[in-house]
Amino acid sequence: MTEKGKDIVRIFGTDIPGNMPVYPGLTKIKGVSWTFSNALCYLLKLDKKKKIGTLSDAEIKKVMDFIKNPKLPKWLLNRRNDVETGEASHLITTDLDLKKEFDIRRLKKIKSYKGYRHWLGRPVRGQRTRSHFRSKKKARTIGVKKPKTSSKK
Repeated sequence: MTEKGKDIVRIFGTDIPGNMPVYPGLTKIKGVSWTFSNALCYLLKLDKKKKIGTLSDAEIKKVMDFIKNPKLPKWLLNRRNDVETGEASHLITTDLDLKKEFDIRRLKKIKSYKGYRHWLGRPVRGQRTRSHFRSKKKARTIGVKKPKTSSKK
């Protein structure tokens, strides 16, 4: 610990450099976006430009409590209208990864179009595939083969 503050702050298993400002520093946590970080700073009355290493333990605890149970409008949360519960929640770190993986498994199981696209390794959201996404699982490019030119003169 230096005179100015901590060198590294650990929040939800994520190491954040202590010399980063609070606003961009919180976005290092998986599941915390720029908008969410901005709302957090505004509601907890934290200075966005303050270095995250200079936050007191009480302030860090308030930040962690807010991220666990955010008091924000539904449209600002990252898990709206959950398929199983129908509720809105905000997921972070490994919970976010697990829910995403389970959603993809569910889509594959019910054999939806999106599930097939995930299974084939193709783009899911309607992107064009003529010039992009030309690789198989072994990272070999598939596409136009040009004939070899002979250099006979």
